[in-house]
Order: sequence, then C-alpha cells, then structure tokens
Amino acid sequence: MTIPLSDVAVHLRPTDNVAVARRQIAPGTEIAFDGGTLKVPSLVKLGHKFAVFAIKEGDAITKYGQVIGFAGGNLVPGTHVHTHNVVLGKFERDYAFASQTPPPPAPPAEYRNFDGYDRGPIRPEHQRYGTRNYIAIISTVNCSAGTSKYIAEKLRASGILDKYPNIDGVVPIVHKHGCAMAYGGDDHHQLDRTLAGIANHPNVAAYILIGLGCETGQAAHLIQNEHLELIQLGKPKQKPILLSIQEIGGIGKTVDAGVEAIAGLLPQVNDVKRVPISAKHLILGTNCGGSDGNSGITANPALGVASDLVVQQGGTTVLGETTEIYGAEHILTRRAVSKAVGEKLVERIKWWEWYTSVFGVEINNNPSVGNKEGGLTTIYEKSLGAIAKAGSTAMTDVLNYAEPIKAKGFVVMDTPGYDPVSMTGIVAGGANVCVFTTGRGSVYGCKPAPCIKVATNTPLYERMISDMDVNAGAILNGVPVEEVGRQLFEEILSVASGKKTKSEIHGVGEEEFAPWHIGPTL
Repeated sequence: MTIPLSDVAVHLRPTDNVAVARRQIAPGTEIAFDGGTLKVPSLVKLGHKFAVFAIKEGDAITKYGQVIGFAGGNLVPGTHVHTHNVVLGKFERDYAFASQTPPPPAPPAEYRNFDGYDRGPIRPEHQRYGTRNYIAIISTVNCSAGTSKYIAEKLRASGILDKYPNIDGVVPIVHKHGCAMAYGGDDHHQLDRTLAGIANHPNVAAYILIGLGCETGQAAHLIQNEHLELIQLGKPKQKPILLSIQEIGGIGKTVDAGVEAIAGLLPQVNDVKRVPISAKHLILGTNCGGSDGNSGITANPALGVASDLVVQQGGTTVLGETTEIYGAEHILTRRAVSKAVGEKLVERIKWWEWYTSVFGVEINNNPSVGNKEGGLTTIYEKSLGAIAKAGSTAMTDVLNYAEPIKAKGFVVMDTPGYDPVSMTGIVAGGANVCVFTTGRGSVYGCKPAPCIKVATNTPLYERMISDMDVNAGAILNGVPVEEVGRQLFEEILSVASGKKTKSEIHGVGEEEFAPWHIGPTL
C-alpha cells in the first residue's frame, strides 16, 4: 500500500530535498511523491528527515528552503538523512543588510490589555509594568547564596506570607559567581548588569541584597556602577537594603536581619493591586530547549505568530541564543531596520566564532544528544527552526547580555544557547513574561517571570501534560499554525494577568537563575 507523503511527513518547501516525519515511519513504507513513489528502507522516527530527491555526495541538503548541511554520500530518495550521512560544511552568507525590512504591522483590530502592576519609572525613560508581584533576595556572591535561601525558607516556614495573598512570593536570587574574577572586568560588569536587572525588574516590587563582605563582586560596586536605586513600591532614590554576613556577625544573625527587613516590606507590597495595562507594555522573552525536528515546524512558528501579535500591539519580543541563530543570521540581517543594527548581529556572530575557537570548540557541537535524538542534525538546521520564534517583523535592536530592553518590536539579545543562562539574561533585561518551546520535554521556570511551556508534538504533550501549557503538536494534525499562534497569544495575556503556568504550579524557577560567566575563574 502506497501512502501519500502528506499523511506521514511535512515537505516545507517545493525545493527542499528532505521531508520531516510527522509520525514514526516503518521500514519498507512506500510513499507517493511528485508523481512517483519512494520507499523508506529504514526506520524514520518522529521529527527525523528522509530524502525526497536524489542527493549527490557534497551537495547541499535543504530544509526551509535553506542549507542545513551537505551530503556525506550519495543519498537515494527515502534514505534517512541524519548525522550518519550529513556533514556541516561552510557556505557563504549574503547578509544584505536591511534589504528586506518589513513595514510596520498594520494596527490591530482590537488593542488588548492585561491586568498587571504599574510600577512607575526607575528613570523617566524606563517605565516598569509587571505581571507578578515578588520580593527578591539577591545574593551578590555564591558565598551568600545559602544565607539568602535560609531567609526565604524561614519566612515560608513562619506562615507570615499566608497573610499577604497579593504577594507571589519571596524568591532568593542565587548563583555560583561573584568572586575569583577580574575586578572591574567584563565578567564583573556583566554580573552587575544581570543582578541589577533583577533588582529593577518589573515583576519585583522590592528587594534586599545579601553579601558575604570580602567578595570581588562588592554590593557597593553593583550599586554605584549600575546606578542601582531601591525601587520599593514605585519609590526610587532610596538606599538599597544591604546585609553583609561578615559585618552582621554570621549566618544566623544575617538570616534574622533579612527576615526582619522583608517582614517590614510585606504590608506595602501586598497593597499593590493589578490594574488594566496596555499590551504594548508586554516584553516577551522567547527560548527553545530540548528541541526536535518538529520545533521549527510547529511550536516555534506558532510562537512567531504570537510574537508578531505582541509587536502589532506595540510590545516587544526578544530572541536570544546567538549560537542557535548561527547559520541563519543572514535571514535576520535582511530584516534589520538599518545596516547598523544588522552589523551588530554579525559582530556578535563573529565574536562567537572567535570565542569558541579559543577553547577548541565548534558551534556545531550545540545540538545536544537529545536534539539529535529528536531529529535535528546540524546547528544550521536548529538555527533555521529557532529563529521562527521571532516571527516576521523588523529587527529593531541587538542587545548585549542582560542589557535593559528599551526598543519596541523584535529585538535580539546576545546569549548562549544553554537555556538557563539564556533566559537569565533575557529576564534580567526586563522580559515580564516568557514562552519556552520544547520537543523533548524541558521542565523549566524562570522566576520572577512566568514561563509558558509549549510542546512541539502531541505525544510529548500527553506524556508530560503536568509540565506543558500549550500543545503545538496539533499543527501536525492539520490545525493551522496561525490558529495555534493566536491561542498562544491569548495564553500570554492570561498568564500576564495572573494565571499560573505549569512551572509556577510546581514551584520551579529559583534554581534556574544562572548568569553567564564568560571569563576565567581566577
């Protein structure tokens, strides 16, 4: 029996010489395609590729109408196309800066609101609109991480937080860095910028700083160089609450002091109420992790539709993971609003080529074991699917890691591909709600920002339904990408208004704070 190609696979572009399995295809399956038939000689798993045309050794393998690698041998139609017969190779990219800049989106049929928190400005140009109401305990160094956690644990165990239902929680912001780095160096400034981003985050109503006292990453350096001012309940120009373990006299005394300081903030933080806020104040952080061969067909394009709808409302969508843009950056540079913006992205790509070469690493090492098991073969393929999260609007800015997000529209932030590090930078930049797509089943949260999880395929969604918020696998069964994208946009508005995500229900999101450490540990 011969099966039509559309019943078992997705052929994305007429010129693509591979198709992607929408379900597992058994050996010997005969498939009708292009007026003839082809036979799949070996098992092709969900999300994996097979040749639909003959491909000569050394010829480009194409998916999405783009190069994803080169044939490592002569491939006949039906051949499973994966790491065993594909090589990465290099190809020239024409960046064509700003040559295809999309026009601004048409006004929406309806301007939308979400119920959030109007925090007021840090500075006149930096307004803050939150989707959650947290108090943060920010550790300046790993040496004060335990103490920061103990303060949160003691507050939770006391039951005092139960008296303040409008507070989403007290979240310890802890990490493994803060010392053994060059004082005033790149790592130092980047860590300061990341911690300041959490202190100033729109989802943080108030915060305290916890330090050891002798670390390189002194709180005084953080406060001075990031112009960090205590923004408690929209009231700037106050001195930050800083507790030093060495000065106070040890862990126990610091825990007691931290509990007392936060207890004094609770009544005022609880008094902050949600109000209608224009969707133009959404800053949507996007990420994909545990990707598979369907990520670029279902979840990521659906998120791209949602991203476009956020931009249409006047908001911002953020694409990170520079190592997962690699090989597809020429598509984004064409969409830049100017040559200067496009060149900023290419500069970051060139930096990554240099950075990885210093350690003898190839960027193509990025597709993980799980990515490859899910059908992704090369970094080019992964990147082409990953950038679909950014939708179709103009690229308005390219930011450094954890840099405050100020531009409207679609922006890129330079982050690694590693999910916790990437999302930490995007959230520190100011993202007030996040969407995370996954084909393998990443369990992820990123307090203080809520994180919506989107499954790329239905078997994953059903298997991990307690962790997945949206099933984009419906697209493989014929539901239009646009429909799932609009469903996701509505979910973004609901979550921004207070609906809990699956990761929030599980309490996930404290351990995932992971600032990017780029230099040597001294």
